Amino acid sequence: MPKKSIIVGVALVALGIIVTFASDSESATSLIPALVGIVLVALGLVAHLKPDLAHHMMHAAAAVAALSILASAGSLIGRGSTGWALIAQVGTVLLCGAFLYAAIVSFRAARASRAG
Repeated sequence: MPKKSIIVGVALVALGIIVTFASDSESATSLIPALVGIVLVALGLVAHLKPDLAHHMMHAAAAVAALSILASAGSLIGRGSTGWALIAQVGTVLLCGAFLYAAIVSFRAARASRAG
């Protein structure tokens, strides 16, 4: 899971940077996916470097992904985003959703292996 956190984090950083430059945005909000990505990369790196903390770091990463999904989807629905904002929000929801799904599957598998 740490590797997946890093990969999704890098993808979110790229998304934020691409949207910011492509839209010629002067608003810091276009970098929100990148900020979320930096957090996921950091959590993934800590989990990779400190395996004894991996369990906690991946739960934190899953929580960050869940909050990002809620925030992006809420903004998307509430504001009726268009253009580059729409791309950033949908991209964030899809990337974080895929990561959250993988995390849940991994958590369930780990729990089943401990119980069985």
